[in-house]
Amino acid sequence: MLSDTKTYTPQLAVTLGDPAGIGTEVILKALAAPLAGCVVTLVGSRSHLVVTYQQLRSRHPTLPLANPDNLQILDSTLAPDLEQQIAIGQESAASGAASFQYLETAIAHALSGAFHGIVTGPISKAAWSAAGHPYPGQTELLAERAGVDRFGMLFVARSPHTGWTLRTLLATTHIPLRDVADALTPALLTRKLDLLLDCLRQDFGLETPRIAIAGLNPHSGEQGKLGHEEQDWLIPWLEDTRLRLPHLRLDGPTPPDTLWVKPGQAWFGSTQTAAAFNPADAYLALYHDQGLIPVKLMAFDQAVNTSIGLPFVRTSPDHGTAFDIAGLGIAEATSMRAALELAVALCHERYKTGNTETSDQLSSGSANVAVTGI
Repeated sequence: MLSDTKTYTPQLAVTLGDPAGIGTEVILKALAAPLAGCVVTLVGSRSHLVVTYQQLRSRHPTLPLANPDNLQILDSTLAPDLEQQIAIGQESAASGAASFQYLETAIAHALSGAFHGIVTGPISKAAWSAAGHPYPGQTELLAERAGVDRFGMLFVARSPHTGWTLRTLLATTHIPLRDVADALTPALLTRKLDLLLDCLRQDFGLETPRIAIAGLNPHSGEQGKLGHEEQDWLIPWLEDTRLRLPHLRLDGPTPPDTLWVKPGQAWFGSTQTAAAFNPADAYLALYHDQGLIPVKLMAFDQAVNTSIGLPFVRTSPDHGTAFDIAGLGIAEATSMRAALELAVALCHERYKTGNTETSDQLSSGSANVAVTGI
């Protein structure tokens, strides 16, 4: 039986990401202020963490940073020759190998029941590939190690202007634009939509959400004049889905250029509240840039990437390694802080509804991992 939610303390693993990038910096900044309601364990090289902290403190004596001496660390020690090859700001096979090792360590411990969720620092796909790990991204590695083939990338952000929450799921992710139309099928959209519905119920408590679905072509094809995908299968699929799920409101296919008008109004607000603009509870974009250009335009510093369909929570800041500014102390940590806070909220929501495979194992609030630090 689950223990009282008041005694439940989520255990979060936070990977450092690529050690040559800004991951360690934004994590130290994000943890400078206490993060209530959870226990955080950093996963990565303790020596790299300490060196980075010392360098940042030397450059910026008053910069708000968490001291590694006060943090719980699962030391994923790097081989000496590998660590010597890593240089701040320089993307390399060595830095890729390190970030891959950190994530694999966190995944293994999460699957063993030690963590409720993983918050990942940014990695370089090119560095992973150079290290012999040609995954499209961290999401795909997480899904493979967890043994799931039904997963997705959901981007979540809470507006600092109105408090409205933007949720955007991508139907396709890291594939070339020329391959998108061939990759999109009724079966794929059914899998993604059902996954999104499960997530909205499990992680956000939305039983009957309203979901807006994008068209593929300009003006959603304009009755076949600007593309045939909508007429051939997207509109018929949507009509069949409405019959299958009559309790839901499914809008679309909405022309991609107008899909984001209401979210933009709800995000930035005016003299009205977000609800006055009647935005959807979630948006299903058909390809990477169709969804992420508006998300990053509205919420670059607030957006969080969360992998849905996994047996544990996973969130990540919605930005990359920024090698060009690594080590300078000027990286913005808002998205990392948002990723940490969302992970805590999602863990609590899953625990409250009993939708977690590790809640019974960790209800006492103590992770079974070997750590150093406080």
